[in-house]
Amino acid sequence: MSKLYHTESGHAIPTLAEELTTFRRARKFLHLEATAAAAKLYFMARVWPDSTMPLRISINGSEIAPVQPELSAHWWYTVDLDPGLLVAGDNTIELWCDAKAMNAWSLAIEPGHADPRSYLSDDGGASWRNNHMGYLNTFRGEYVVRMRLAEGEDPLPPPMVFNDPQHPRLASLRELLPAPARDESLPTIQRVRAISGWLGSSWEHTPYRPDLGVVCTPWDPETILAWAPEQVGHNGLRPIANCIFYGVSFANAVQAIGVAGRCAIWAGKPGKSDGHFTSEWWSKEHEKWAMVDANFDAMFIRDGVPLSSKELQPLTAAQLHAVTEHAPGGDKQLQNERVVYWVPDGERRARSLENRAVWYRADQLTHPEFNPASHGAGTAYAETGIVWEQGTEDDYGMHCFFGDQGYFDAPPVWEGLTS
Repeated sequence: MSKLYHTESGHAIPTLAEELTTFRRARKFLHLEATAAAAKLYFMARVWPDSTMPLRISINGSEIAPVQPELSAHWWYTVDLDPGLLVAGDNTIELWCDAKAMNAWSLAIEPGHADPRSYLSDDGGASWRNNHMGYLNTFRGEYVVRMRLAEGEDPLPPPMVFNDPQHPRLASLRELLPAPARDESLPTIQRVRAISGWLGSSWEHTPYRPDLGVVCTPWDPETILAWAPEQVGHNGLRPIANCIFYGVSFANAVQAIGVAGRCAIWAGKPGKSDGHFTSEWWSKEHEKWAMVDANFDAMFIRDGVPLSSKELQPLTAAQLHAVTEHAPGGDKQLQNERVVYWVPDGERRARSLENRAVWYRADQLTHPEFNPASHGAGTAYAETGIVWEQGTEDDYGMHCFFGDQGYFDAPPVWEGLTS
């Protein structure tokens, strides 16, 4: 058993990180209940492309071995800690490097905290403040720094949360859906297929890349459907509109027709690029959650029965390819050289199925204030609203929610359910 300690939700914005130097140092306080067991320190950071400078860290005033740079993107770094460094109560973690200018290491920070337990120094640690933070000194926030102790226990994952069926935004989204999706006389699977095809053909998959999408689209389906097809978003820039936004749009769109939907995450290992973001819809007829990949207008069918995520996990690449049905809505995506590698033999998709998770909040329309700030903008998974499959703690220990098979298979408890 183990327990994660953190003070933020992982809603960091990569373009508003904290730059670290020998003068500009970050400090984080974490209150630990016990310290008799081994510990792991996790932090999300980005190293500059040409920097070979290590990151320096101290725990309660004792400097530990420096961390060598890895990826030039916001990814998780993991450090094993000697429990003798820790104390019961507040523990002080400091991070800095020997650079004179802001061109070596960036530490992720979550804005929006009134009185953060994270602090910034501009004079090498002589004085500290918990305001005017971030590289532009414009907000207060918590550094994305966490610790897991090999004692204690993480909380149980929260129940799934869906949109309020009476909320006007759900009715507004329903008006945008294609006619077959709104036709209550059709079988549910045909209505779901109509939504998948509509989304798959609505816009071109745009990943985070400096020469392409740089502005993260909010998790608002109607805004996604306005920004992505026009390729114009905030400040007139081309928005990121990748697999995440097909998944979010689908999960909310099916709710608009009375079918429970949720966001599903797939990943090989933390910090790798073989993850994928899809959706699941509740098949009342088959009494199970079924996976759909609206990015490619792909459904997964065997003998006319939609397959659950758990049924897909053990399949080989060839077997997975055999049960994948791509409808016309995916034709546009199959012509996109940046994403076509997902499709031909199913190998990359099979690798991504190694670890699965769901976003326990599926109420992006009803409660946009809980939506991630920049998910999809070239960062590893950091949000604490993700529930990973039980048994992946060794790989995803920087997260706090893990669910068993019963959690993932439980039918939706939602007053809006009609199909």
